[in-house]
Amino acid sequence: MAKGREDEVSGSTTTAEWYERSYVAQGLGAQRRYPNEELIRFLARNFFHLPRQERARISILDAGCGSCSNLWAIAHEGFDAHGMDISPESLRLGRQVLAGWQTAAHLSVGNFLAMPYKAESFNAVVDVFSSNVLNAEEFEGYLAELRRVLKPGGRFFLFTPSVESDAFKNHLPAKKLDEFTLNGIYREDSPYHGNFYPFRFSEPALLQQMLLRNELQPENVELVTRTYNQRAESFQFIALDAQRRR
Repeated sequence: MAKGREDEVSGSTTTAEWYERSYVAQGLGAQRRYPNEELIRFLARNFFHLPRQERARISILDAGCGSCSNLWAIAHEGFDAHGMDISPESLRLGRQVLAGWQTAAHLSVGNFLAMPYKAESFNAVVDVFSSNVLNAEEFEGYLAELRRVLKPGGRFFLFTPSVESDAFKNHLPAKKLDEFTLNGIYREDSPYHGNFYPFRFSEPALLQQMLLRNELQPENVELVTRTYNQRAESFQFIALDAQRRR
């Protein structure tokens, strides 16, 4: 997953180093193998009505693509698929995944705050559980960069942790870096324990305000909740679909 500023989160380990080590140690086991269901809903709402020959003209960037568990499906559906990640190892693995599905995508090393793309490059940018590694201030900068690379009328899909998650409400022994960002998930019985890097949670209304400040109009906003540990833990995501204003 991509990152802008590389915060130190555990000793001298940065977010980028944490992910690189994870992919080196676990290989394809470091990430799920199949696409996010809410991402598929987003694609269906906005693009599945197009004939396949027209989809090749729709450029979609997966920002923080990891080992391409979402990107292979985007490519498989006939879109002009692009992926960006801060971890070179994740992209090496991603090429294997794409080849295994007999698909192809354009992959680039990059980060959220300085995307290696020209202005107005993409019809859509998708971000599945990736930019939550940015703190609140950095995330606002990311939205400005996101608007830059989106074409007028282009769409943004975001799937990101909500403040209603027990991992945030009961975050100790983790520490808060700002109102919404933890220094990692340190409680041992918490979902996503072991993610020792800045981990931001969002509040839906405030998130929508941030999008509007960056000329991104929220349209579909849903909450997705699942339980862990025999229903003892609840973890909630915000699934959001926005459009760049012309």
